[in-house]
Amino acid sequence: MEKFDHMQVIKKDRENQRVKRELEECKNEHKATLPPPTAPPARCGLGQMVNVTGPRTYSLTVYSTSYPYGAWGRDANPAPGDENKYWLVVLSSSNVYGHFVRQYGTLSTLVLGIGQKDTYISSSNPTTNTIQGPNVVMYANMLYYNCYYTYSVCQFNMATRAITTVALPSDTGYNNKFPYAHLGTTYSYTDMDFATDESGVYVIYATTSNFGNVVISKIQTSTPPVIGQTWKTSLYKTTATNTFIVCGVLYATRYLDKEREEIFYSYDTVTNKERFDLKIIIKKMQTNIEYLNYDPRDHLLYVYSDAYILTYDLIFQ
Repeated sequence: MEKFDHMQVIKKDRENQRVKRELEECKNEHKATLPPPTAPPARCGLGQMVNVTGPRTYSLTVYSTSYPYGAWGRDANPAPGDENKYWLVVLSSSNVYGHFVRQYGTLSTLVLGIGQKDTYISSSNPTTNTIQGPNVVMYANMLYYNCYYTYSVCQFNMATRAITTVALPSDTGYNNKFPYAHLGTTYSYTDMDFATDESGVYVIYATTSNFGNVVISKIQTSTPPVIGQTWKTSLYKTTATNTFIVCGVLYATRYLDKEREEIFYSYDTVTNKERFDLKIIIKKMQTNIEYLNYDPRDHLLYVYSDAYILTYDLIFQ
């Protein structure tokens, strides 16, 4: 009995030592500095988009309701000192063509219509290199848009006024072949849509070889620009009213009624996964949205809607 009791004491002591070691290991692990979580590719740490709220900004421009087609926003990659500037492009000829860019120092001066600076691409509309369609963006002081009456991308240098171009595939729809649309109307000359996100500039279009479905191409922002990686989707372009890109994910909208637009579709350029079931509602202030684009600097959606300029907050999971 004495020998048995002695063995039990030794056994219990060993068990206590094991528990102490494990407790000490737990303490050390708790004290250790954990590495920061890494965001999956093309997510930018934002997570999945789940809602759109607003509008935060809602105003007419100095042109009032004269030009229902246009675009506006900020440079997605500005030079130092230009971070607060805003740009505005209106299609001043037949709601199809634009030939100058108006810049403002702040949002307040844009809303008030004071202190503007106009930079002319050409002296009149339309002519070679005229802006065709409302879907334009600015990146690194370069304006990107659909060149007049061609399937080419124009890059306009805001500082030097130099223009360089790069052609998309020859079967690309242009001149109103594959515009955005819904059952009630067609958004004229929106064959090419330009978008910015955290990684740069894209052009969204449709080709006959992809059966009129949306194609996404990354634009390498060299001078002249170069068409980079390309993705083909199964979204028929004329069933959408607009698109934008967040963290490498394309989102498409469609018209529901005069008060609601719906983000219904997404395409992930990393996983190639498509979804048609998003059901994210944008509350509209006007009937039509002619332009929208995402700003990766403030995570806002910039909208041009029947001559009004608006911003909306994107809500991520």
